[in-house]
Amino acid sequence: MTIRVGLSTSSVYPDNAATAFATASNLGYDTVEVMVWTDPVTQEAGALRALADHHGVPIVSVHAPTLLVTQGVWGSEPWEKVDRSIEMALEVGAQTVVLHPPFRWQREYAAGFVDGIALREHDSGVRLAVENMYPWRTPGRETLVYLPHWDPTSQPYDHVTLDLSHTATAGSDALAMARALGPRLTHLHLTDGLGSFKDEHLVPGRGGQPCAELLQHLADIAWPGEVVVEVSTRKAGPDQREVDLAEALAFARLGLVPTRGASRI
Repeated sequence: MTIRVGLSTSSVYPDNAATAFATASNLGYDTVEVMVWTDPVTQEAGALRALADHHGVPIVSVHAPTLLVTQGVWGSEPWEKVDRSIEMALEVGAQTVVLHPPFRWQREYAAGFVDGIALREHDSGVRLAVENMYPWRTPGRETLVYLPHWDPTSQPYDHVTLDLSHTATAGSDALAMARALGPRLTHLHLTDGLGSFKDEHLVPGRGGQPCAELLQHLADIAWPGEVVVEVSTRKAGPDQREVDLAEALAFARLGLVPTRGASRI
């Protein structure tokens, strides 16, 4: 079984979704993850289906606008954002919605988050893969801003997204998290980080995360999930961005070759 490698539309920011689909097609990515953003195309299922059909690259997942910087997208009600993301996933043929845990100040949303996720998964058939986050840090201070917690391994979610830039920022052991999650690990944001206070989203292999080891582990167990490259290229020009995203894809392909005699799940 070959594990597919997708490209997040956020990886071409500040360019738009059309650029992301064209880039994914040109470089040979298997799929695209749509980050719902201020780009109006990311909010329209029909436009996204047209892009996917035109470039021959299916949409594997929808990232709900639950980031701090997307609080104004699709209104201010968090469950409405989740429900609209589920509707979009169904319309574009995606199996997974990626979302962040609630912020501490979203108390009502947070209080019903675990049950609300389980209910919506049951009713829609779409996997809601809650992403690992991190404490917000400044020199000498750490603030916990996510509820129930930034680390999903101890939470009763059926599906989880593991982001390797977030593990770097949190100081988490990414490989140990993946093993602890077991079959609940549904989705991987392949990226990297050096462990600074900032969420860096480096090209895999340019930070300190065990990206290659984790990919090898997933390949060796014939993991049934999806890998999506989610890196920051906003400081790169178009040519360098193409190089960076080609490098990320090559890194993923090389890492996802199983070792001989590897066990299977």
